Amino acid sequence: MGEKVIEQRGLWLDEMEVGATYRHAPGRTITEADNTWFTAVTMNTQALHLDAAFAETEPFGQRLVNSMFTLATLIGLSVTQLTQGTIVGNLGFSEVSFPAPLFHGDTLYAETTILDKRSSKSRPGQGIVTLEHRGYNQDGTLVAKAVRQTMMFDSSHAKDAGNTADDQTETGK
Repeated sequence: MGEKVIEQRGLWLDEMEVGATYRHAPGRTITEADNTWFTAVTMNTQALHLDAAFAETEPFGQRLVNSMFTLATLIGLSVTQLTQGTIVGNLGFSEVSFPAPLFHGDTLYAETTILDKRSSKSRPGQGIVTLEHRGYNQDGTLVAKAVRQTMMFDSSHAKDAGNTADDQTETGK
């Protein structure tokens, strides 16, 4: 008896549709430990992230989640659905904004819209995709937005690697 094996992956360049929006699940609840660890490991000693007494005297009245952690988590939430095993690499970010703060205990939800894509002129089997990532807290407030350019493989990469969705690995005969 044959068994069909499907390996989780992101989308190939040719599967991405300009204008399509992908909602990523699950969201990620941000803890104090997450924020403190990230802030410490990146050597960002900004008191707004670490010092509760100081942060209470500032405009938001509490510690803020490190915006670089917010950005990294926003992008990370999209990986399994869009780029897992199908990305060549990031090319850059053309805009990043944080229109509202994220606090300890908030949950970050993400969605991504494909803004543009084109085949590479110099790298056969690859292309450039422009993605707009948006992050919302549990109340639906936009807390982060980033436009990013990536180099993606097209589905010919899967055929070369012998792991397309059409290929089925049979075991147990």
